[in-house]
Amino acid sequence: MTQKQKTMIVTGGSQGIGAGVVNAFLERGYNVVATSRNITDSGAFKVSDRLALVDGDIGNPATATQVVNTALGRFGSIDALVNNAGIYISKNFTDYKLEDLRALTSVNIEGFLFISQLAIKQMLVQETGGSIVNITSTLVDQPIAGANSAVAMITKGGLEAATRSLAIEYAKSGIRVNAVAPGIVDTPMHKDNPREFLKTLQPMGQISDVQDIVDAIVYLTEAKQVTGEVLHVDGGAHAGKW
Repeated sequence: MTQKQKTMIVTGGSQGIGAGVVNAFLERGYNVVATSRNITDSGAFKVSDRLALVDGDIGNPATATQVVNTALGRFGSIDALVNNAGIYISKNFTDYKLEDLRALTSVNIEGFLFISQLAIKQMLVQETGGSIVNITSTLVDQPIAGANSAVAMITKGGLEAATRSLAIEYAKSGIRVNAVAPGIVDTPMHKDNPREFLKTLQPMGQISDVQDIVDAIVYLTEAKQVTGEVLHVDGGAHAGKW
């Protein structure tokens, strides 16, 4: 990097896509503040003076405040944010309970809201722009029969709408807001699902690696003329029936 060392926040950073993002941006010379409920005990990362770990529930406003204060106290700026923390609950629509809705909303919506508000406020103070990348789902655009997730997609679809709205709201301030919409990814979430079945859920008949999603996040974080974009990394699943 030719300019000052940048600082990124990653939520849901202890495993899977989140851990991949943390390591990718450390390799690119960023300072990184990563958070999840028990990230300090995860053993996922090597000790580094450019990495800070914060335990906490991202749906709690106090966690967002602690993460931002850590970023500013340790590294002095916030230049990028990856809203990776999220949960997925698949049920028939009529079987969803109030506790399902509240859990989905707490992590997927409130977790996004609290940390994004604080990050944007700091980016505005810095007057050097910034990047936010949200993680949604290809199921927002292309539901799959049998993968019933209407209530979960209320939250992920809401993130896509917010991505476009925020891209316009903060374009003049140089703050870019984009999203990555993965399909099936080889993460611990699918460890108990048959791999041959998972391969049928996208046209290319493959399961994405974590690195496939990380590459998309890196691109959107550093693509200076891209904002309001939803980048599908799903083997073509969003394009239609197969």
